[in-house]
This record gives sequence, C-alpha cells and structure tokens, in this order.
Amino acid sequence: MTEPGVQQVVEIYTDGACSPNPGPGGWGAVLRYGTVEKEICGGDAGETTNNRMELTAPIRALESLTRPVAVRMYTDSTYVRNGITSWVPKWKVNGWLTAAKQPVKNADLWRELESAAARHQVEWHWVKGHAGHPENERADRLAVRGMEEAVGRPMSQPGR
Repeated sequence: MTEPGVQQVVEIYTDGACSPNPGPGGWGAVLRYGTVEKEICGGDAGETTNNRMELTAPIRALESLTRPVAVRMYTDSTYVRNGITSWVPKWKVNGWLTAAKQPVKNADLWRELESAAARHQVEWHWVKGHAGHPENERADRLAVRGMEEAVGRPMSQPGR
C-alpha cells in the first residue's frame, strides 16, 4: 500500500529491432512496479523500420497500463527520447512539418506516443544500448523475439 500523496511509479525499459532495416521488425518492453514485472513484445513481418519499432515499444507499454501512474521510461533510442521531449511540440506548431518544411517521418506513431503518454506522468530517460544494462538487454531480447514470432523463424543477425 502506498502512503497518501505518494504516487505509484512504474519503470519501463523498451527497445526495437529490425532486420534488415527496413524489413521485418520487433519491439519489446519490460515493465516493473515494485517486485512485479511484466514482459511484452510484438512485431511486424512486413516492411518496417528500426525507428518505427523503437516508437512502438513505449506506445504499447504505456497502453498496457490499466490506470494513470508515474512512469520512468528508459529507451536506448535518442530518436524516441529527443522526439517526444523536444521535437513533437515544435512539429505540432509547424503542422507536423520539420524545420525544413518536410512531412515528419512516423508522424502517426509520434501522435500515438504523445496520446499514450498523456495519461501518465512520464519521465524520459536514455540508456546506452548494448552496454550490459540488464533491463535494456531484456528489452532487446524481447524485440528480437517479437520479430521472430512475426516472421515465424529465428533471425540470425537482427539490426538494431
């Protein structure tokens, strides 16, 4: 039981994978609330990109939460962290165009991520990928599993 005024905190570690890039892809997330952990993953057997899978992981993780909570979101993607914390507000003002007046890539997923995050109080953190961080490594393995399940076979050297 939490004390009055103390908000529950969920830690989420996410990753995406694609092999080749573009090509089939997968995403994975590790969610932790106290001692309770949940792993989720999924994939796309069609033509996707690593960036789309990196975005899909936090979207699906946030959507899986049953009530609004404080979230510490960890990603090894500077694209995701910088995008949601800095670029999205500017893109919205510019009508979803970049500073170069080009359409924002993956605008559909950026909108989904913004919407999914709006229910929660999210702190965005970057962690170095493939550097031995246990939860990031688990999220990476889940992303590969999601990709393998999507294509129905093991993937030898997934690109990340």
